[in-house]
Amino acid sequence: MAEPGPGPAVARDEEPGKEGAAPAPKKRRLAGGERYVPPPRKLSTGVSFGAEHFAETSYYFEGGLRKVRPYYFDFRTYCKGRWVGHSLLHVFSTEFRAQPLDFYRAAARAGRLRLNEEPVRDLHIVLKNNDFLRNTVHRHEPPVTAQPLRILAEDEEVVVVDKPSSLPVHPCGRFRHNTVIFILGKEHGLMELHTLHRLDRMTSGVLMFAKTAAVSKRIDEQVRERQLEKEYVCRVVGEFPEHEVVCEEPILVVSYKVGVCRVDPKGKPCKTIFQRLSYNGKTSVVKCLPRTGRTHQIRVHLQYLGHPIINDPIYNMEAWGPDRGKGGRIGKTDEELLKALVEEHRSKQSLEILGISEEDLNSGGENKDCGDSGDRTKSAEADPVNGNACPAEDAKDPERAAKDPQRDEKDPERNDIAACPSDSDTNLETLEKGKELGSFGNQDGQTGQKGWEEKDPLCVECRMSRRDPSPKELVMFLHALRYKGAGFEYCSSMPEWAMDDWEE
Repeated sequence: MAEPGPGPAVARDEEPGKEGAAPAPKKRRLAGGERYVPPPRKLSTGVSFGAEHFAETSYYFEGGLRKVRPYYFDFRTYCKGRWVGHSLLHVFSTEFRAQPLDFYRAAARAGRLRLNEEPVRDLHIVLKNNDFLRNTVHRHEPPVTAQPLRILAEDEEVVVVDKPSSLPVHPCGRFRHNTVIFILGKEHGLMELHTLHRLDRMTSGVLMFAKTAAVSKRIDEQVRERQLEKEYVCRVVGEFPEHEVVCEEPILVVSYKVGVCRVDPKGKPCKTIFQRLSYNGKTSVVKCLPRTGRTHQIRVHLQYLGHPIINDPIYNMEAWGPDRGKGGRIGKTDEELLKALVEEHRSKQSLEILGISEEDLNSGGENKDCGDSGDRTKSAEADPVNGNACPAEDAKDPERAAKDPQRDEKDPERNDIAACPSDSDTNLETLEKGKELGSFGNQDGQTGQKGWEEKDPLCVECRMSRRDPSPKELVMFLHALRYKGAGFEYCSSMPEWAMDDWEE
């Protein structure tokens, strides 16, 4: 019912009587029947993820995939301004439509819904400013490739990795433990890292983190002054021109939820320089030099030029029409295009490749997808309460996005969170027979890996049988080869699919 929180994010009150303890705030005298709302809690500052978050669950490997054992997790949020004066029932029915209202009633009976850390007994309760909501859910994450996350370089200032395809950089949407940040923390002991730039979830290659705020700030200045050089390599359809090609077509976001963009005069200005490296008679290997950092910039420009990446799960699909979007020729409205893309992936049982699921599509609102952040630069650190790197309000406020011209380059894409998978047909009354919150996590919201050991009576995912993607489906032929700035340059090896002797 709210954005995901990475665990304890609030400073605990010191014990009364201890030296240095702050005096307890005085409660305002309440009118008869008026409900008291505690003042907002102090938020922890800095990077939010630590050992207690990494210990929530564990990985296992199967069929060339890295998988996360299901676990219980708290989604948490403060009351949004637009919710004030409305009942919880109203909020669930208007903003969290992925579940029937009976689901939320059953969750309340089970003690999974808490308001200001008190169990919610009546969904008709009217929300007030500063109300703090917590919803405990059984969380399943999509699998990613089992390819290792290789560390290319590490010193006292930075960590540089070679990111596999299919792996998001940071927690967002349905991904939390299957992300670069969590794998580095869980398997390499690297914590409190500052993201310097981002890659699409499906893009592999060089990814750089700062170890300190000072280093992060220094490289940020290079970003603002456009002193950084990024080089990508990809394999595209057909014979790409031998001469240098410059594409400056503006790019517009069609859907944050599905993660789709297209060339449009109303879009943001972009520039990408392309140079063919080789041609094998069917496909070409192309070097890409983005001069701006828009969402899916390289992929959209290649599609526009008539040479989409050969296994791009979005921009080389039949849904774009017979020309596959070449020259901007689509022949569909945005709504028709999105419907066609979703239906094409549904028919192949491959919605997971897009990083979305049926419940994401069924939930209300046009929200941001996660992990497809182009080659854009650093975003803010994760919100310590919500666990996301951009406020939930932004996803539903296009005007706010328009006021910030750098937002597309700074903010990761994400989803407002539906509480659980949709289309629940479980017997919700079973929750009244002993499944209380204490079975899932403690009262402080410390949730963990017990969830994989048992089926959850409210969790649709526990009863569903999803087709796992093949490792091949989780690789897209776009790779960040080089990242260069003042005083540093990092490069990965050329991927196998970019070699001259590679065969399809």
